[in-house]
Amino acid sequence: MNRAKTLAAAEAVAAAGTSGRGRPRGPSMADVARLAGVSSQTVSRVSNGSSGVVEETRQRVLAAMRELGYRPNSAARALKAGEFRTLGVILFTLSTTGNVRTLEAITESAAKEGYAITLMPVAVPTHTGVRGAISRLGELAVDGIIVIMEVHLLDSATISLPPHIQVVVADSDAGDRYSVVDTDQSEGARMAVHHLLDLGHDTVWHLAGPEESFAAQRRTDAWRAVLEQAHRPVPPVVRGDWSAESGYRAGLLLADLPDCTAVFAANDQMALGLLRALHERGRRVPQDVSVVGFDDIAEASSFIPPLTTVHQDFGEVGRRCVEGVLQQIRNRTAEHGTTLVPTRLVLRASTGPAPSKA
Repeated sequence: MNRAKTLAAAEAVAAAGTSGRGRPRGPSMADVARLAGVSSQTVSRVSNGSSGVVEETRQRVLAAMRELGYRPNSAARALKAGEFRTLGVILFTLSTTGNVRTLEAITESAAKEGYAITLMPVAVPTHTGVRGAISRLGELAVDGIIVIMEVHLLDSATISLPPHIQVVVADSDAGDRYSVVDTDQSEGARMAVHHLLDLGHDTVWHLAGPEESFAAQRRTDAWRAVLEQAHRPVPPVVRGDWSAESGYRAGLLLADLPDCTAVFAANDQMALGLLRALHERGRRVPQDVSVVGFDDIAEASSFIPPLTTVHQDFGEVGRRCVEGVLQQIRNRTAEHGTTLVPTRLVLRASTGPAPSKA
């Protein structure tokens, strides 16, 4: 197409694109076809990335699209193909490190696969709230759903989702009903407790997370199991809410117990508060009390002293969630079972031999 013909076609399209009231409408597929000198079906095939279009023709159509500012109707194309290239994510809070880092990885992984993310927060962790969020996501036209289910539902013993939904659940115990991706919480807790016992501590106290948390439950169960298997005393659980402030309050209690020489904190933020309380009470770490956290947040190596902690790979959890739900979408099948992402113990300066063994 020479320049003169291109300009003439463009002018014709512009004239046709003005309504009787003088308000221009957006260019249509037919406009692109006229400018490129091809059929509307050819424009459609180029828009959809279909094969079978001669490269010279494809480039001519693309040039016409750019010149007119034409944007394919993705909604119409999605309805026709039955695919919206969007994943829904349901979660209850963005206040925890784990949720934020997992969501970040989900967003990045989805983008690499050409999918967008629609986030649907649920204010209260109830079965009713989850079902309502799924219904709203259905109205927004998503291909699959990832549920970050870090807490027990208040109005139901277990999660129950509508059938035929392509779904992956992160941080849950629903592996016999759905596809679940989780950090190996139990193994991480076992490594932490074994490490402290190997240093010669008679027992290990536990600063646990909230009772409604799946992760906190698994870490507490593993802590107790290791002590029982080693025939060591099992101290009463001291519980926090994941925050550094709750760790500080718990630390003030633990600091006054002379037989408390080792503490496994269920997350690094509570361990931070615990370290402050021990310092204020004159209990040295690790000379008097050893402390292990869980998460390995970016700041853990900058604590005073640097924190020994269990590293969990939130990014890998997010990536596997996307991988799992896309596999279900592509295969049109529902998956069941739990995928565990390994943990590892990161040794730093907050742990040392028991005082009597130093």
